[in-house]
Amino acid sequence: MNIPFLDHWLNRHETEHGAALAAALADDPEGVGEMFAECEMLRAQARVAGLELDGTPASLEALDQLMPRWRRDPEATPWLGNDAGFYLGTVIIKTLSGCGWQVWPNGQPVIRLASGRELNVVESGVSWAMTGSPELSQIYAEASEG
Repeated sequence: MNIPFLDHWLNRHETEHGAALAAALADDPEGVGEMFAECEMLRAQARVAGLELDGTPASLEALDQLMPRWRRDPEATPWLGNDAGFYLGTVIIKTLSGCGWQVWPNGQPVIRLASGRELNVVESGVSWAMTGSPELSQIYAEASEG
Protein backbone atom coordinates (compact mmCIF):
# COMPACT_ATOMS: atom_id res chain seq x y z
CA MET A 1 0.00 0.00 0.00
CA ASN A 2 1.36 3.41 -0.96
CA ILE A 3 0.57 6.14 1.58
CA PRO A 4 2.62 9.20 0.59
CA PHE A 5 2.43 11.06 3.91
CA LEU A 6 3.43 7.90 5.80
CA ASP A 7 6.41 7.37 3.48
CA HIS A 8 7.48 10.96 4.11
CA TRP A 9 7.11 10.53 7.89
CA LEU A 10 9.11 7.27 7.88
CA ASN A 11 11.87 8.79 5.73
CA ARG A 12 12.10 11.84 8.01
CA HIS A 13 12.38 9.69 11.14
CA GLU A 14 14.88 7.37 9.49
CA THR A 15 17.03 10.42 8.66
CA GLU A 16 16.65 11.79 12.20
CA HIS A 17 17.65 8.41 13.64
CA GLY A 18 20.66 8.29 11.32
CA ALA A 19 21.75 11.77 12.37
CA ALA A 20 21.41 10.90 16.06
CA LEU A 21 23.39 7.69 15.65
CA ALA A 22 26.08 9.47 13.61
CA ALA A 23 26.36 12.15 16.32
CA ALA A 24 26.63 9.51 19.07
CA LEU A 25 29.31 7.71 17.06
CA ALA A 26 31.26 10.94 16.59
CA ASP A 27 30.99 11.81 20.31
CA ASP A 28 31.74 8.36 21.71
CA PRO A 29 32.91 5.85 19.11
CA GLU A 30 34.14 3.39 21.74
CA GLY A 31 30.85 3.52 23.65
CA VAL A 32 28.77 2.99 20.52
CA GLY A 33 31.15 0.21 19.48
CA GLU A 34 30.68 -1.47 22.87
CA MET A 35 26.92 -1.21 22.50
CA PHE A 36 27.10 -2.77 19.02
CA ALA A 37 29.35 -5.54 20.40
CA GLU A 38 26.82 -6.70 23.01
CA CYS A 39 24.90 -8.96 20.58
CA GLU A 40 23.04 -10.66 23.43
CA MET A 41 20.72 -12.80 21.32
CA LEU A 42 23.58 -14.12 19.19
CA ARG A 43 25.75 -14.75 22.24
CA ALA A 44 22.91 -16.67 23.92
CA GLN A 45 22.37 -18.84 20.82
CA ALA A 46 26.12 -19.50 20.62
CA ARG A 47 26.30 -20.42 24.33
CA VAL A 48 23.47 -22.93 23.92
CA ALA A 49 25.57 -24.55 21.19
CA GLY A 50 28.66 -24.55 23.44
CA LEU A 51 30.39 -21.68 21.65
CA GLU A 52 31.81 -18.64 23.43
CA LEU A 53 32.16 -15.62 21.15
CA ASP A 54 35.62 -14.18 21.76
CA GLY A 55 35.87 -11.54 19.03
CA THR A 56 38.18 -13.56 16.79
CA PRO A 57 37.87 -14.58 13.13
CA ALA A 58 37.81 -18.20 14.35
CA SER A 59 34.56 -17.45 16.20
CA LEU A 60 33.01 -16.33 12.90
CA GLU A 61 33.98 -19.68 11.37
CA ALA A 62 32.44 -21.46 14.36
CA LEU A 63 29.21 -19.46 13.98
CA ASP A 64 29.05 -20.49 10.32
CA GLN A 65 29.07 -24.13 11.47
CA LEU A 66 26.16 -23.82 13.93
CA MET A 67 22.92 -25.59 13.17
CA PRO A 68 20.48 -22.76 12.37
CA ARG A 69 17.75 -23.74 14.85
CA TRP A 70 16.74 -20.07 15.10
CA ARG A 71 15.21 -20.25 11.62
CA ARG A 72 12.23 -22.00 13.21
CA ASP A 73 11.29 -18.65 14.71
CA PRO A 74 10.76 -16.16 11.85
CA GLU A 75 10.30 -13.29 14.32
CA ALA A 76 13.66 -13.92 16.02
CA THR A 77 15.68 -14.46 12.84
CA PRO A 78 15.98 -10.78 11.80
CA TRP A 79 17.00 -9.80 15.34
CA LEU A 80 19.59 -12.56 15.45
CA GLY A 81 20.82 -11.46 12.03
CA ASN A 82 21.16 -7.91 13.27
CA ASP A 83 23.30 -9.21 16.14
CA ALA A 84 25.35 -11.32 13.71
CA GLY A 85 26.05 -8.23 11.63
CA PHE A 86 27.08 -6.21 14.65
CA TYR A 87 29.29 -9.06 15.85
CA LEU A 88 30.90 -9.37 12.42
CA GLY A 89 31.58 -5.63 12.43
CA THR A 90 33.03 -5.85 15.92
CA VAL A 91 35.43 -8.62 14.88
CA ILE A 92 36.49 -6.63 11.81
CA ILE A 93 37.20 -3.50 13.85
CA LYS A 94 38.99 -5.45 16.58
CA THR A 95 41.28 -7.38 14.24
CA LEU A 96 41.81 -5.24 11.12
CA SER A 97 43.57 -1.91 11.47
CA GLY A 98 42.06 1.28 10.12
CA CYS A 99 38.43 0.10 10.23
CA GLY A 100 35.56 1.80 12.01
CA TRP A 101 31.83 2.21 12.26
CA GLN A 102 30.13 4.77 10.01
CA VAL A 103 26.46 5.68 9.65
CA TRP A 104 24.78 6.13 6.32
CA PRO A 105 22.24 9.01 6.10
CA ASN A 106 19.39 6.49 6.37
CA GLY A 107 20.68 5.45 9.81
CA GLN A 108 22.29 2.17 8.71
CA PRO A 109 25.52 1.47 10.59
CA VAL A 110 28.24 0.10 8.30
CA ILE A 111 31.93 -0.70 8.54
CA ARG A 112 34.37 1.53 6.71
CA LEU A 113 37.52 -0.38 5.83
CA ALA A 114 40.95 1.24 5.74
CA SER A 115 40.64 1.27 1.93
CA GLY A 116 37.52 3.45 2.20
CA ARG A 117 35.18 0.69 1.07
CA GLU A 118 32.04 0.33 3.16
CA LEU A 119 30.48 -2.96 4.21
CA ASN A 120 26.86 -3.24 5.22
CA VAL A 121 27.58 -5.89 7.84
CA VAL A 122 24.08 -5.75 9.33
CA GLU A 123 22.51 -6.59 5.98
CA SER A 124 25.02 -9.42 5.57
CA GLY A 125 24.24 -10.68 9.09
CA VAL A 126 20.51 -10.75 8.43
CA SER A 127 21.07 -12.63 5.18
CA TRP A 128 23.32 -15.10 7.03
CA ALA A 129 20.70 -15.69 9.73
CA MET A 130 17.92 -16.21 7.19
CA THR A 131 19.72 -18.27 4.55
CA GLY A 132 23.22 -19.12 5.76
CA SER A 133 24.75 -17.06 2.99
CA PRO A 134 27.06 -15.25 2.78
CA GLU A 135 29.09 -16.93 5.51
CA LEU A 136 30.36 -14.53 8.15
CA SER A 137 33.90 -15.89 7.83
CA GLN A 138 33.81 -15.24 4.08
CA ILE A 139 32.77 -11.62 4.57
CA TYR A 140 35.59 -11.24 7.09
CA ALA A 141 38.09 -12.75 4.60
CA GLU A 142 36.95 -10.30 1.92
CA ALA A 143 37.22 -7.39 4.36
CA SER A 144 40.75 -8.43 5.31
CA GLU A 145 41.72 -8.20 1.64
CA GLY A 146 40.57 -4.59 1.56
